[in-house]
Amino acid sequence: MARNLIAQVDLQAIASNYRLAKAQAKHAKAVAIIKADAYGHGAVAVAKSLDTEVDAFGVAAIEEAIELREAGVRQPILLLEGFFESSELPLIDHYGFWSSLHSLEQLDMLEDFLREQPDVTGLHIWLKIDSGMHRLGVNPVDVDSMLSRLNALAGVEKVVVMSHFACADEPHRYHTERQLLLLQSTLQGVEYPKSFSNSAAVMQWPSAHHQWLRPGIMLYGGSPFAQAHPIADQLKAGMTLTTPIIAIREVPAGDAVGYGASWIADAPTRIATLAVGYADGYSRHAPSGTPVWLNGRRASIAGRVSMDMITIDLTGHPDAQVGDTVELWGRNLSVNEIAACCQTIPYTLLSGLTRRVKRQYISG
Repeated sequence: MARNLIAQVDLQAIASNYRLAKAQAKHAKAVAIIKADAYGHGAVAVAKSLDTEVDAFGVAAIEEAIELREAGVRQPILLLEGFFESSELPLIDHYGFWSSLHSLEQLDMLEDFLREQPDVTGLHIWLKIDSGMHRLGVNPVDVDSMLSRLNALAGVEKVVVMSHFACADEPHRYHTERQLLLLQSTLQGVEYPKSFSNSAAVMQWPSAHHQWLRPGIMLYGGSPFAQAHPIADQLKAGMTLTTPIIAIREVPAGDAVGYGASWIADAPTRIATLAVGYADGYSRHAPSGTPVWLNGRRASIAGRVSMDMITIDLTGHPDAQVGDTVELWGRNLSVNEIAACCQTIPYTLLSGLTRRVKRQYISG
């Protein structure tokens, strides 16, 4: 019997979450962010299921975009990090990709390319402004001159201005308001469409919505917020990760379970072993007490997560047996809750699943 560790991906839930994002700004379009293999959900499958509904897709780099095009995805695809070298520009033209542009060096490459290829037309460029994240983006003082240079290029059909927030998931901090004020000042009188809102800003900062949203983690049912949020609480789990019990044993009181003997039974305890570990992407930092879902109620991890297995305490589950399915996160256990137990964020859990985990797609 094959190792039956399955990530069941609910494509209808992802579509519902996309609609929820767009409902926050009915005037706006939305780029569905499916970089990093759609945060571990499978970019091709997710894109093909949404292809007739979304306004555009967003990926990190051209390899991800080409994979989608060659799988038959026809909607616009935005390269969020733009092009890394001039050799990518013919591919951007050939496949019809949209590209961000975040540096003077990229603009020089684009001008050289269009000078050498005067017949190229229809390029869509998203000019990224560094409004305080200090990761990618042009200096605000250079925005006017760069827009003028882009406007002078006959091969550029459309320009969108974009930026990214550092702390939109922390509503009580002033950082986002400061970034918005800088963007407002920098873009005063600029009539190009704007795109500032990641998932957190979609749900928390309506003043940042403008013409294009960029929902990411919320598409998959994960919340960017550490606390409950009225909109995030409406999201549906895009993935349910399950695995069977593969062994059960009786552990005497005083005996330890797992590497490092970190968990010790304080009474005779039934312990179940599950076929999942950190080599599958389940976090090694999940401590004893991290919940799992078994037969309609919670159980908890007992001992350290190892490479291929974890062990759980069956106290309160007298009827549990080998073969029973255990949910690690999903419909009954929020991936946010599991991430908090691991002192990380849902992004790392979802995108960190390895190829050993079988993906199973459902449409309802």
